[in-house]
Amino acid sequence: MRVLVVDDDDITLELICSMLKRHGYESDTASDGKEALEILKTRSHRIVVSDWEMPQMSGPELCAAIRTADLGGYVYTILLTGRNKHSDTVTGLNAGADDFITKPVDPDQLAARIRIAERILSSQTQDVTIFALAKLAESRDPETGAHLERVRSYCQVLAQQLLTSGRVPNVNSNYVSLIYRTSPLHDIGKVGVPDYVLLKPGRLSDAEFEVMKCHTTLGAKTLEAAIKEHPEASFLHMARDIALTHHERWDGTGYPNHLKGEQIPLCGRVVALADVYDALTSKRVYKGAFSHEIAKSIILKDAGTQFAPDVVEAFLACESEFIAIRQRFRDNDVAQIAA
Repeated sequence: MRVLVVDDDDITLELICSMLKRHGYESDTASDGKEALEILKTRSHRIVVSDWEMPQMSGPELCAAIRTADLGGYVYTILLTGRNKHSDTVTGLNAGADDFITKPVDPDQLAARIRIAERILSSQTQDVTIFALAKLAESRDPETGAHLERVRSYCQVLAQQLLTSGRVPNVNSNYVSLIYRTSPLHDIGKVGVPDYVLLKPGRLSDAEFEVMKCHTTLGAKTLEAAIKEHPEASFLHMARDIALTHHERWDGTGYPNHLKGEQIPLCGRVVALADVYDALTSKRVYKGAFSHEIAKSIILKDAGTQFAPDVVEAFLACESEFIAIRQRFRDNDVAQIAA
């Protein structure tokens, strides 16, 4: 990632750029905030290192301008300052700065802060890539509408409720974020399902349903191949587990491996409920969209058989959020079957 260095002092610009070059970073320069904004509009820089005190536009003013400009993506800003008062930090953060480095600048510290910026920006790019891949798989099915947006939001509120309840171990804020990011890949294996099955109008025959079931193992194998190349990527592990297990049932009668109870990873149990709720409340060629109350009654009836009891309990605790999400991402042609 190219770094844009902003300072009205030529010597400082040269010094910072030299530090960056020694650590392997390419950089460009701007002598004031207005020039920096024009350069950023070319969308070739995602990291800005700016002095605080500058004529025409100060560092905090530049940060504020960056946050309101359409620059094609997030720009990470680091302010260089001799200020160390609490009020100055608050001013910079409120303006939109991401980080601060106190002068005189230490080269190793500067490089470390740039690496942090790269990791954060890379994570955001990763999220975009995940969702784009999921959308690509979903695009083969003309009925899905805003399915991915709804399902990942349902998963997020379920996971957050499980965290709040404190009854489920190993659920933390990172887990909530991770399931939101990875749940859109639950049906990635559908890219390998033949059109005559995936695009069939109406219900599938038993033989066709057996073919459709393969999307779970196809998705898992695809993600497992990615894990072999990047075993450190935790999101790939969760995505694989979701793809493989979101059609398993609590009583062991699901597919593909007839897992039972807590043999099913928690992420698979959460996505199972979110996915079914969305299917029930969405219009299909063979049915109308059920109301929330009807979908709720079906889920309650299947608690302990299809769905994990703790996930159903979480659903009941946050059903108002489900209703709000459903309304926010409502498909245009929904014909609802009332309770």
